[in-house]
Amino acid sequence: MNHNSKKPAPQSKWSRMATLGLALTAILALSACGKKSEVAECKAVRFSDVGWSDITATNGMAKFVLTGLGYEPSDQSLSVPVTYTSLKNKDIDVFLGNWMPSMANDRKAYVDDKSVEVLRANLEGAKYTLAVPTYLADKGLKDFTDIAKFHKELGGKIYGIEAGNDGNRLIDEMIKADKFGLGKFKLVESSEQGMLGQVEKMGAKNEAIVFLGWAPHPMNIKFKMTYLTGGDDVFGPNFGEAKIYTNIRAGYAKDCANVGAFLNNLAFTVDMESDLMNSIADKKMEPMAAAKEYLKAHPEVLDAWLKGVTTIDGKPGIDAVKASLGS
Repeated sequence: MNHNSKKPAPQSKWSRMATLGLALTAILALSACGKKSEVAECKAVRFSDVGWSDITATNGMAKFVLTGLGYEPSDQSLSVPVTYTSLKNKDIDVFLGNWMPSMANDRKAYVDDKSVEVLRANLEGAKYTLAVPTYLADKGLKDFTDIAKFHKELGGKIYGIEAGNDGNRLIDEMIKADKFGLGKFKLVESSEQGMLGQVEKMGAKNEAIVFLGWAPHPMNIKFKMTYLTGGDDVFGPNFGEAKIYTNIRAGYAKDCANVGAFLNNLAFTVDMESDLMNSIADKKMEPMAAAKEYLKAHPEVLDAWLKGVTTIDGKPGIDAVKASLGS
């Protein structure tokens, strides 16, 4: 060993502090770069629109709020099967229209392989069953067991929507099985608009009609209607009650935590969706314009939706979205 070799001079206190400062600066710089890349990755929020008026309405609401937060949301017109494939492939981020239990099989494989995550129910209390104008309920047609008693007034007809629809199938099965004494009735298949046009036409004359009804939908605002009791074994309990869930691509709520927080807060009501759908369908408003009109009248819903949510650059989210509503 060379006893004459010199040991490195110890760093002074100030030198050590300077080194530590440089290291901290480097860490902060890397952190800032990571945050910038996360913001860039999350700025575009991609929704699926499967062509249902309720999903068009809820997408419009979500997109309006996200735009106010500084994001750039968009939606793509996709079928339900393609929606789930696209979530799995990370081609879209969010689907607000997972109706349960009717769509259990549509989502099962993707939830099982963990390529799709299920967030909260964004709507409870949806329903789908037979309905009548309230003036007919007042005359005694209030239950599935009452329909056959009004065979003559109803002309032996029950009105459904497009051929192949699940509701039509349930009506047809009741008729074929003579359930509730409906064996002599006929299912009239049409379209949603065709059926509702018939409800409006017959309603103007206070004539009897039984038809497929559901909520949320503008029909609940446009018509005074009553859902029939007694159909639990056919359409399911509580007037064919359904819950609608928010689905996201795997890891999205972690990758884009601020949007994830908003989606975990986001919930609608049947009346809210019916109102929005009415504005879009009857007033011919664009979905985001309908959302703005609703939020200007009901700004209090934003308090729950934006709890713990910021703008894309970290400012208070509630202030930014309320400001976007204007005066």
